[in-house]
Amino acid sequence: MGLNKKSVDDFSAAGKRVLVRCDFNVPLKNGEITDETRIVAALPTIQKLVNDGGKVILCSHLGKVKNGPNEGESLAPVAKRLSEKFGKEVKFVADYNVTGEAATAAVAAMQPGDVILLQNTRFRGAEETKNGAEFSKELADLCDDYVCDAFGSSHRAHASVAGVTEYVRAKGGNCAVGYLMEKEINFLGNAVENPVRPFVAILGGAKVADKLNVISNLLEKCDTLIIGGGMAYTFLKAQGYEVGTSLCDDSKLDYCKEMMAKAEQLGKKLLLPVDTVVTSEFPNPIDAEIATEVYDSTQLPADKMGMDIGPKTQAMYAEAVKTAKTVVWNGPMGVFENPILAKGTVAVAQALADTDATTVIGGGDSAAAINQLGFADKVTHISTGGGASLEFLEGKELPGVYAADDK
Repeated sequence: MGLNKKSVDDFSAAGKRVLVRCDFNVPLKNGEITDETRIVAALPTIQKLVNDGGKVILCSHLGKVKNGPNEGESLAPVAKRLSEKFGKEVKFVADYNVTGEAATAAVAAMQPGDVILLQNTRFRGAEETKNGAEFSKELADLCDDYVCDAFGSSHRAHASVAGVTEYVRAKGGNCAVGYLMEKEINFLGNAVENPVRPFVAILGGAKVADKLNVISNLLEKCDTLIIGGGMAYTFLKAQGYEVGTSLCDDSKLDYCKEMMAKAEQLGKKLLLPVDTVVTSEFPNPIDAEIATEVYDSTQLPADKMGMDIGPKTQAMYAEAVKTAKTVVWNGPMGVFENPILAKGTVAVAQALADTDATTVIGGGDSAAAINQLGFADKVTHISTGGGASLEFLEGKELPGVYAADDK
């Protein structure tokens, strides 16, 4: 992973047109933004470029845009919120073509310190295709320099993430990362590639299949790997234990055996739940009150479903975290959306909050859990990218990071 990338501090934007790829993929309800975390995260980079006297052109995707351009996935509400944050108008270019005449005219009229926001990049269609060269070139034509600050999209080789850099670089422009990207690269990259030891990695979530390469890569990097969540039951079954009606991927039993053998061979600790909270069925609705029992993980009843790690496991995992100097956590320990089944996830979050170690939360459900449970300010870093963090933890090179200039 190339970590030594040019950042917004390595060039001056004075008088320059700077295209900034942000991650404004925010949740909307009736046209109103319900969580502005991603908008707030983008502000420092934008402010720096404005202070430099740059002409700042923002772009982002929002939603999946499966049925073509529509007002429900327009970035207009984001422009409104950004205007409120900056105390001055962030002009919105509503052009569904994204880089058409309206965008060209708006950029031509900009003064130093102005900020405009282009329409949802996915309205172009070409954003996600391998034939995005035309769109990439049009985006590059709007600017002199390019900054990627969208870590959540950096694992996609899209026109506005990676394609544009080729054309900006060809005309002598800078291709840099913003403060948010720089922070992600430093925390996630250093935590995995250059950890202060002992390094403890915690993986949870529903499926082993989602984390195959992450498990294998982290076993090579960490000292202790902790497994929780639904994926733990495939490991338990691979050891020959009954897992009842728990989530289990029978096609991955051999893989789990291989990983346990790999841990032993490398001299790494691989911790699995020693006790389990079970229920008769999945709660419906998900936050409904539900009766639970605790069983040893080696003696789960055939008619019960594992839903969370038990109290002995909570204590064991917390103890492992206590010994660590670096902890990376991706994926909850159980059905954390239900207060009764969130205790394992809470226990791990509490252990991270109580330690002096560098603690990095790898996006997705674990980020949602740590925010929802009120521990966000007690950890070192919460990643803004779900899929991107996972691919980073797998050891993959992310196109959005790779495409930036080296220092």
